[in-house]
Amino acid sequence: MPLDSLPAEFLFTITANTAEKPAVMIPNGPHGTRVLVTAMSGTFEGPKLKGTVADAAGGDWVTLGADGTLYLDVRLTLMTDDGAAIYMAYTGIGIRDSEGATTLRTTPRFETGAEKYSWLNKVVAVSHGTTGKGDVTYDVYAV
Repeated sequence: MPLDSLPAEFLFTITANTAEKPAVMIPNGPHGTRVLVTAMSGTFEGPKLKGTVADAAGGDWVTLGADGTLYLDVRLTLMTDDGAAIYMAYTGIGIRDSEGATTLRTTPRFETGAEKYSWLNKVVAVSHGTTGKGDVTYDVYAV
């Protein structure tokens, strides 16, 4: 029997800074225009974890389709406030509305060796977010 809605648990809100370095554009590729955006700082907070986006290799390898759709391919390292490292990777879709705002929907995955956060290794997650001026913010949920 189909569900009317999916049960979801709020994990955290994350804001990643995307304006610290200029984006690199590779126009007219076989799949569209590739835009490389650095994301190596920011914060996240939720009921079970909080911390910062690590100053480590991280960012978004966005592909801008001919119809304006953004195809996201993101990798970040999260550092919890108690010192655990969590790898977060996600793909997703971004849609710009007529006023220039972009709505983002993604499917994050997590990897960590920290016992306290090992439950994240088994989470299936979704997120809903928006772009800002120099940042991106998502609410992330386990489903």
